[in-house]
Amino acid sequence: MDMNQIEAMAKAILAEDAALVESLLGTTYYNGGSRCDAVLDEACRYSLMAGGKRVRPALTLEFCRLFGGDPKNALPFAAAVETIHTFSLIHDDLPCMDDDDLRRGRPTSHKVFGEAYALLAGDGLALDAFGMAASNGAVSPEARVEAVRLLSAASGTAGMVRGQIVDMFGEQNTLTYEELLFLHAHKTGALIRVAAQLGVLAAGLGVDSPEMEAAVGYAERIGLAFQVIDDILDVTSTPEAMGKSVGGDADHHKNTFLSFKSIPEAEAFADALTEEAIGLIQPFDGSERLVALARYLAVRKV
Repeated sequence: MDMNQIEAMAKAILAEDAALVESLLGTTYYNGGSRCDAVLDEACRYSLMAGGKRVRPALTLEFCRLFGGDPKNALPFAAAVETIHTFSLIHDDLPCMDDDDLRRGRPTSHKVFGEAYALLAGDGLALDAFGMAASNGAVSPEARVEAVRLLSAASGTAGMVRGQIVDMFGEQNTLTYEELLFLHAHKTGALIRVAAQLGVLAAGLGVDSPEMEAAVGYAERIGLAFQVIDDILDVTSTPEAMGKSVGGDADHHKNTFLSFKSIPEAEAFADALTEEAIGLIQPFDGSERLVALARYLAVRKV
């Protein structure tokens, strides 16, 4: 397939998987509240249902499909991953963090609801995710427990939160290249990795299986490539194209891959990571969908 065909296939996969996840999220969660507390549900839905590529939940569904599972069995896990991701975006945008006004083409949560409500909506989404994962009746109790453990490790102080701390440290200090890799393995990579892991669990496979090893290797590489492309787009794209502010890395004195590489070198690095990721899953029958996703994410413009 040429790149146009790959891009069309990847976009169709993302749209298909997003529709499944959004159907569950839109009908099951955050639809209540009285006059006293309805703003909480409104704030949660505002960010959770704002669209986006839904890459992380797609990875959960696609790895479940790749290894012989029914993607519907992975839906609660996929919803949990997307809910955690949404919490992180709400908090990232707060004035005390990156202080962004635009997310997915709309005003950020704190611009609409105020800082306190945005903060609490993010808190609620973060905690609700564990209930979503634990309530997945389509998988074994052991798989549910393991999913909650992995989700905690990826999102808490061992994962995404620690990456954010290193990112903030880097706004005041120059990071080494190794520290930059650590930052992105945690802030961005940890949630992408767990998305793949939860898909493998939903397919009925264990954490020590060869399939899990391949999924983790794939996810770690495309997660790093995803961040490299993000760093490039923050310099080369526009707010209209991205649906969020650009140029913020320089404004906040952040360390990025462009602190160490030219744009062509960074693009080559993302390409190499992508090919390594693809090599890990191509031996499995049915890997074409995940191959297309990896190639598309490496050349995306948004």
